[in-house]
Amino acid sequence: RSPPGWPPSPIGRNTVTNMQSGTVFGLAAMVDGMIQRIRAALGDPRAPAVATGGLAPLLAREAAAVDEVDPLLTLQGIRIIYERAAAGIC
Repeated sequence: RSPPGWPPSPIGRNTVTNMQSGTVFGLAAMVDGMIQRIRAALGDPRAPAVATGGLAPLLAREAAAVDEVDPLLTLQGIRIIYERAAAGIC
């Protein structure tokens, strides 16, 4: 288990910084790759990508394909669905 922390570089200097680097930069690269594939599947290379969730601001620092950050977007969507369901709209 790697202690929390932001790696100073993608090239680690010891076990801890290597694990941090792999976690942070590896995840950012996966997110960038998925966004690229989704945009290709949509046929829209400029489709907006919004990072959401508590760690979204940190991830967006390294994921170049992320266009916007909204940490509460998912929770807001769940609230809207609940309100519509309670009102019999959906």
